[in-house]
Amino acid sequence: MKNITTLALGTIICLTSRVFSQEMAKAELEKGANLMATKIYSDEENAKILKLYGDLRVADVSDGMDMVGLPGTGLVDPAIHADWVDKENLSHQMRGIAVTARYVPTQRPDRPQPGEQFQKWEGNFYNAYSTEAFTKVIKPGTVVVIDDVEEKDIGSIGSYNILAWHKLGAAGVVTDASARDTDEIALEKVPLYLRQKGRGIRPGRNELESVNRPVVIGGVLVCPGDVVVADGDGVIVVPRYVAEQVAQYAHEILSKDKSARKDLYESLGRPLDKTVKP
Repeated sequence: MKNITTLALGTIICLTSRVFSQEMAKAELEKGANLMATKIYSDEENAKILKLYGDLRVADVSDGMDMVGLPGTGLVDPAIHADWVDKENLSHQMRGIAVTARYVPTQRPDRPQPGEQFQKWEGNFYNAYSTEAFTKVIKPGTVVVIDDVEEKDIGSIGSYNILAWHKLGAAGVVTDASARDTDEIALEKVPLYLRQKGRGIRPGRNELESVNRPVVIGGVLVCPGDVVVADGDGVIVVPRYVAEQVAQYAHEILSKDKSARKDLYESLGRPLDKTVKP
């Protein structure tokens, strides 16, 4: 289940568009109010940050978070893992800027009305309720972060749409729920981090609730614009406001590690691999 406390604490971290107060009109609250802002970053700002994270590992970034006073922050539940692993070229690794989407369980009928064709009902459900509106804001370097219904068997992500998102520039996808077509996704080599395998389609199971709003993935608050790093160790999310400082510390850690392991490789007569080359 989602950690509501984690999301509440995020009000301190994500910049706030308005201050929640006792004076906020009752009528305004009854209509629904977003109390956490979405900070928009330019393409240039995103490119600058991503350049800093080019070869950093989850472990380096975690250590960097320790060094800025955020130990344990951003470490996604290890149950969310790589769908496939490339142990030769490490192409399952990903680093990118979060674009977020939140799907919620639907209360709509899970099947067509009597006499209604299934495909017509299915198409309408996709187009009207369980859409992929977030594709409009995918850019090169995006990591699509999907907060979905983890308790249900829903394959919100499949081999077609993940490849389409990749074509738009997505570096990869993280979900706290499931994906289907995972054999094909592994062949496509699009980085995917998920909790479990799924099979069902979205219609009749979930609806898109929001795009580029704060979400919770594996107990971690993810705000649009945060930095997401993932590899065989799991997933870590770096709050944007500390992303530059964390990267600086993480590079110092990685540089020392590479140098030390390079010496060991050479003393053992082992050929140098990409993880120890400068």
